[in-house]
Amino acid sequence: MSVVPVFLYHAVSDDSPSWLAPFTVTPRTFMEHLNLIADSGLRVVPLRQLVTRLLGGPPLPPRAAVLTFDDGYADFATTVAPELAARGLPSTLYVTTGALDAAGRPSGGGPFPSVATLDWARVKELDSAGVEIGGHSVTHPQLDTLPRASVREEVSGCKERIEDALGHQVDAFAYPHGYSSRGVRAVVREAGWVSAAAIRADSAFSSETDEPLWFARLMVRADTDRNRFAHWTGGEGAPVAPFAEGLRTRGWRAYRRARAMSGLPYRAIPA
Repeated sequence: MSVVPVFLYHAVSDDSPSWLAPFTVTPRTFMEHLNLIADSGLRVVPLRQLVTRLLGGPPLPPRAAVLTFDDGYADFATTVAPELAARGLPSTLYVTTGALDAAGRPSGGGPFPSVATLDWARVKELDSAGVEIGGHSVTHPQLDTLPRASVREEVSGCKERIEDALGHQVDAFAYPHGYSSRGVRAVVREAGWVSAAAIRADSAFSSETDEPLWFARLMVRADTDRNRFAHWTGGEGAPVAPFAEGLRTRGWRAYRRARAMSGLPYRAIPA
């Protein structure tokens, strides 16, 4: 089985609010990661090339990898994109449309409190520069705890908003918090998304036999040390998808659903 590291980043910053800090890497660490990727011989390819393979297309080049970024924080434009452009590396940015709509409002006006997010003008610039723009829902909820109608609003509404803003079709979706279910994935398919990024077993490699609407990623966190990242670039240190959903994942979903139904939802991000 061909192992494909699909790296997932959130914020790249020296200063993040406390709730985001565990999912933030510093610019210095990010550049170190890019150097490790280059030194390892990995070849960063566009996400759509992996998706085409998952849909039965031609094989990937040897040692292929993919770079993805979730949420749509402002540091992607100021810190990440220039570094990727200088190295000629493709990437996919999954944006939360409610955050973009709220950009410029007082803190707390969108899904992500106390952190600067991109606005639509910047997203259009990134799109024109060749960054693949994907969807990450409207309000970044835990989709697997919502009624089907609400899931449809989040998934379809996100797609429509991005396509209206950019003037062309977008195909790539990422599940907020990495959470999905069989029913959520069915709604994503019905909405017209071609691929959907997940987080399997906290972090896992994708592969050329992975599932297009549930492909695995390696989540890079503040506590991802150099050794672990180096192991990932060597194709080691994480399970390889596809694999069956575990009992722990199903139990965690049941717990969060029960809390949502009781009116005391589990909050992954502060209100």
